[in-house]
Amino acid sequence: MKTKMGQVELTWGTDVVELKESNDVLGDVEALRRRLREDGYLLIRNFHDRERVLKARGEFLAALQTMGRLDPQAPVEEGVIHPDNKSGMWGGGAEELVERFPTFIDVVSSERTMRFFDELFGEKALTYDYKWPRAIANGANTGAHYDIVYMGRGTKDVYTMWTPFGDIPPEQGTLALLLGSQHYEAVKQSYGRMDVDRDNVATGFFTEDPVELIEKFGGVWASTSFRAGDALIFGMFLMHASFNNETNRYRISSDTRYQRASEPVDERWVGRKPKAHYAWGKTPPKPLSEARKEWGV
Repeated sequence: MKTKMGQVELTWGTDVVELKESNDVLGDVEALRRRLREDGYLLIRNFHDRERVLKARGEFLAALQTMGRLDPQAPVEEGVIHPDNKSGMWGGGAEELVERFPTFIDVVSSERTMRFFDELFGEKALTYDYKWPRAIANGANTGAHYDIVYMGRGTKDVYTMWTPFGDIPPEQGTLALLLGSQHYEAVKQSYGRMDVDRDNVATGFFTEDPVELIEKFGGVWASTSFRAGDALIFGMFLMHASFNNETNRYRISSDTRYQRASEPVDERWVGRKPKAHYAWGKTPPKPLSEARKEWGV
């Protein structure tokens, strides 16, 4: 099987391998921590209640319909993209989002979810008030990046949870992780210290060429077919991207973040009305190629 990431076609079995599930060690917090240290991620099937996830999907589809983003000739529940082919993004604080997407907020902040992170951290956890739900249209994808460049002003020990709201095969634009990239020390000490609001680097991506990373630094891309209820959890220094959505249906997913409540928090992402990115893109950004020359990577 082949899938595209940006302009590059990748082959499964060589360029891309299957993510490893961690359901076998659920309930063993030390084993979960060890797997995070060794592999850089946790893929947990049926982490969320599937029916709640599908109900939240319905909330997003209703919003897309109101926005005129769905094909009027197709059933709403299929999430078929309007010929205009526009993506949707509803980033914002939980207090704002809960009015339109109450089940979504319940899923990513549920007692089950927060208890999992309490146990993983060994103390009380918090989730950023700001959430990143989105609907990705045909042809769209995300370039390779570390999350730290967007949210690195507090503790660095923050986990991203990527949640698919629906059953999503790779050709619909699943998330892909670059295994081993948490050990790219030269990249971590240069690009990994970047702050998009301070440094104003275009996109914040490290590259949009997934093969370049493998050839220069090693590793292999990994992804899988996701089902509603699954969750993918990883840290701030794991390079990730997404495949192109090559279908006529929206890929609906969210990114949410979790950390110890006792540690410093990036002020951009918490509070009743998080300020989010406030300077990035306000002036002409520095090209990525120029920034990488300065970093020497």
